[in-house]
Amino acid sequence: MVQQVPENISFPAEEEKILQFWSDFNCFQECLKQSKHKPKFTFYDGPPFATGLPHYGHILAGTIKDIVTRYAHQSGFHVDRRFGWDCHGLPVEYEIDKTLGIRGPEDVAKLGIAEYNSQCRAIVMRYSTEWKSTITRLGRWIDFDNDYKTLYPQFMESVWWVFKQLYDKGLVYRGVKVMPFSTACNTPLSNFESHQNYKVVRGTLHILMEARLSALYKLESDYEILERFPGACLKGKKYKPLFDYFVKCKENGAFTVLVDNYVKEEEGTGVVHQAPYFGADDYRVCVDFNIIQKDSPPVCPVDASGCFTEEVTDFAGQYVKDADKNIIRTLKEQGRLLIASTFTHSYPFCWRSDTPLIYKAVPSWFVRVEHMVEQLLGNNDLCYWVPEFVREKRFGNWLKDARDWAISRNRYWGTPIPLWVSDDFEEVVCIGSVAELEELSGAKVSDLHRESIDHLTIPSRCGKGLLHRISEVFDCWFESGSMPYAQIHYPFENKREFEDSFPADFIAEGIDQTRGWFYTLLVLATALFGRPPFKNVIVNGLVLASDGQKMSKRKKNYPDPLSIIHKYGADALRLYLINSPVVRAENLRFKEEGVRDVLKDVLLPWYNAYRFFIQNVLRLQKEEEMEFLYNENLVKESANITDRWVLSFMQSLIGFFETEMAAYRLYTVVPRLVKFVDVLTNWYVRMNRRRLKGENGVEDCVMALETLFSVLLSLCRLMAPYTPFLTELMYQNLKMLIDPVSVRDKDTLSIHYLMLPHVREELIDKKTESAVSRMQSVIELGRVIRDRKTIPIKYPLKEIVVIHQDPEALDEIKSLEKYIIETIVVEGHELHEEDIRLMYTFDQAAGGTTQFEAHSDAQVLVLLDVTPDQSMVDEGMAREVINRIQKLRKKCNLVPTDEITVYYKAKSEGEYLNNVIKSHTEFIFATIKAPLKPYPVPTSDKILIQEKMQLKGSDLEVTLTRGSSMPAPACAYVNLNICTNGSEQGGVLLLENPKGDNRLDLLKLKSVVTSIFEVKNMELSVFHGETEIKNQTNLMSLSGKTLCVTSGSAPSVIDSPSTLLCQYINLQLLNADPQGCLMGTVGTLLLENPLGQNGLTHQGLLYEAAKVFGLRSRKLKLFLDETQTEEITEETP
Repeated sequence: MVQQVPENISFPAEEEKILQFWSDFNCFQECLKQSKHKPKFTFYDGPPFATGLPHYGHILAGTIKDIVTRYAHQSGFHVDRRFGWDCHGLPVEYEIDKTLGIRGPEDVAKLGIAEYNSQCRAIVMRYSTEWKSTITRLGRWIDFDNDYKTLYPQFMESVWWVFKQLYDKGLVYRGVKVMPFSTACNTPLSNFESHQNYKVVRGTLHILMEARLSALYKLESDYEILERFPGACLKGKKYKPLFDYFVKCKENGAFTVLVDNYVKEEEGTGVVHQAPYFGADDYRVCVDFNIIQKDSPPVCPVDASGCFTEEVTDFAGQYVKDADKNIIRTLKEQGRLLIASTFTHSYPFCWRSDTPLIYKAVPSWFVRVEHMVEQLLGNNDLCYWVPEFVREKRFGNWLKDARDWAISRNRYWGTPIPLWVSDDFEEVVCIGSVAELEELSGAKVSDLHRESIDHLTIPSRCGKGLLHRISEVFDCWFESGSMPYAQIHYPFENKREFEDSFPADFIAEGIDQTRGWFYTLLVLATALFGRPPFKNVIVNGLVLASDGQKMSKRKKNYPDPLSIIHKYGADALRLYLINSPVVRAENLRFKEEGVRDVLKDVLLPWYNAYRFFIQNVLRLQKEEEMEFLYNENLVKESANITDRWVLSFMQSLIGFFETEMAAYRLYTVVPRLVKFVDVLTNWYVRMNRRRLKGENGVEDCVMALETLFSVLLSLCRLMAPYTPFLTELMYQNLKMLIDPVSVRDKDTLSIHYLMLPHVREELIDKKTESAVSRMQSVIELGRVIRDRKTIPIKYPLKEIVVIHQDPEALDEIKSLEKYIIETIVVEGHELHEEDIRLMYTFDQAAGGTTQFEAHSDAQVLVLLDVTPDQSMVDEGMAREVINRIQKLRKKCNLVPTDEITVYYKAKSEGEYLNNVIKSHTEFIFATIKAPLKPYPVPTSDKILIQEKMQLKGSDLEVTLTRGSSMPAPACAYVNLNICTNGSEQGGVLLLENPKGDNRLDLLKLKSVVTSIFEVKNMELSVFHGETEIKNQTNLMSLSGKTLCVTSGSAPSVIDSPSTLLCQYINLQLLNADPQGCLMGTVGTLLLENPLGQNGLTHQGLLYEAAKVFGLRSRKLKLFLDETQTEEITEETP
């Protein structure tokens, strides 16, 4: 059964209930079961490290992934969604090093690799519970129970297989290269890792000289220029080294001037010292000039911790960055320093420890990449990138300059590189599986970490004794790049599954992964299979703090994500992130007020439209005793233009949604969805409130409710991937109104089980959409004029003039003039055709008293008559009173079907306000649907709320009491619509009077109609809707309905007011003579019939009252209440 919807809602609290609902019914797993035999949609989830808590970057990427995978499921695909964890590498080791105070390899050696790795294993999933909790709370559906971890032996074995494939193809080599080196982590980094964390720092520029050389310097004007020559002329000149630590290298050509194009004359002095084992260009130049050889032992007086070795006697043991000041002091003392100045420049920092990198020659293992740049670029072109510029610019440019990939790390906690070598490295055996290692080593292997296999040896086939494993482990990026294969233990298992699902249909991560996961995926897939690893990728930008700085736990410059979710809800956070530039790979400055605004401007209005719909369905059921059930296959075409418009607008939205989601352009979809919420709440519902509340008759009300239900349900289905909680909340109530026949054989438990709606072309009406768009322009222009003139919307204006050069556009606007007048509020409650004028030009007569204000949008010109008018001001004041009463209703959490009575008191100085209320009582009553009475409030009434307020300087006190003093008609009745001789009349027929007596049948009904409405010499037919009333019909069953009496066929549309059409009073007989007349009998007396005619005098009232009870009028007296204290006389109005 459909439930009443509360006015006030805590979105976070409701989301918690939905989470419990999903858990109770195991909705995610059930979703997967339902789609098991459908076509497969492959998704790869990039593995995060669980050593830190999830931040907004993770939440953003996770939201994008959740939206696309939910969309794929609701588009008819089966989508496995496995979570993955990156468990190895520097992030884990760095945490252990800090905890245990480990400063270098010697500390690890003392502790032992087994114990060190045991410590790493213990913390690797430190925050997994928090991750699972946060991701689940975000509403993301992903499988944690069937996750993959890079520390699983099966995963590591597949990584070995990947490496062996590369090795067998000749793509692996060992070399000495100058590498970015992390002294905090004691390991080299790959080229792309070093580009992940650049910072602007201050460096030092040293200009050096030989001792006492300054004595030779003169002023510039004292010099005579003897010769000008290029710097290349200095090539081959010898110079004296500043320090003599490596003076023996002079024999190999060191301390000689070299020349190369990489030195820029606009930077520094144009002279750069060469340190071949500490700079890539230095190394290249010195090799080119034969200063060093590629196979020469490196001259590298800096250890793994970044400290000078014993060879540098003056500074041994000092960290290289800290030694700068001591080196400068020494040079000064030797008289060899001319200038030491600072400058700012961009410098790489370790992406994990956030310490400065140095460049150092390190023996490493490499994967050849440079030779396959063209193939990488070709495979990149086969991938669809969103946004597209990332493929060509950010990623494409990076690929063009791709360098061989250093995959080895001198670390401990990682997948060991499976190479067993002889002492002289002449014999190398690459292992590709556990079985192969067991066969060659003769040992049983249960785990692949270093402590389990480092001691294993393999007999040499070349007579070189025993082969030992090299000490290095894989770069953790090599592991994550292998996840498409390793997550399912390919090729040892699931071979067919992998081959059927590779490459992935979809992946998504941040733009920083163009030099990370995206890159390693592409390199390995290209090397292994010559194919791209994915078909479609969405790249998001970075989420920054509100000041544009990087989010920092230390600086605390951003709100905790969970606090935002607990405050505003996950849906608000999801929609804020997705409806921002960050989905276009741009950066987002995160602002809490942005999340709040999504809640206030999108989710709350949408919820209120849904609530308004439910209110009026319940009202319909209560007042009309009608069951509302929606069956989209049986909905009739509406004659109302706004119904046709909103249905067409929805179908156009569905078509746009299908096209853009298929293209993964979330950044175009979300603004259109948000716009539709505005269209629904601020246009359709607002313009049709009266219809939806039943004020235009039952049939029109049902049609409007069916239209609103249709778009609400369709919107929920479209928005389900974006706002999974609110759509589920609404759907759980809305589904109670779906005709079971229309969803037979479908599982309708959750909104997320439903497939997305498809476009119904027959409902698209572009002409109507165009007409309403023009109407909206006119209304918006009118609102601008009101704002400019500070005229509140509640204050009606006399006239609106619309000017347009296109006759067709004017016709479209004319067809919607009713809504224009009602929305802009022109000429108050009663609307006339002359209230709106449409024309091609406008000429305001000179000297006229009418004041027009104009505004245009370059297509249409709107003028409003803003001439001051007291009657308009009075009506505006009456509307203010209505507004205050409705706000009090809201405060009491009342729904429209709750009966109340309103009492008011205007202070003596508020005589104007008192007069306005009295003169507009009927207008106010017609709007609030409750009796409006002046004070005092009867002591027997139960007060709901009492409040004092000010209206335009006048004091007003308003009290709402429970229950209505306005009784319903005592007798059964039908409203009548008389359609004869081309004219229409409205009236009422009492089907009984007094209650229980004098009941009408069809023959009597026609007779009474003929008498009251003076319809003579006609054959009358009576219809309820399109059904003709026959003799056997029980008229009492039609009480409260509207019947049409006509001399022809039933009209196509009949207004059906929900209350008695004519004014009436109820009568109760208190005492009577003769005694045979039953005291306490009640009846109903119509004060007018037909509508607007036959107003009764006092004598007429007595006469008609006597007729009801069969008495003589001259003996009757009429009183306003049972106490008989207030008699109705000829003076009573």
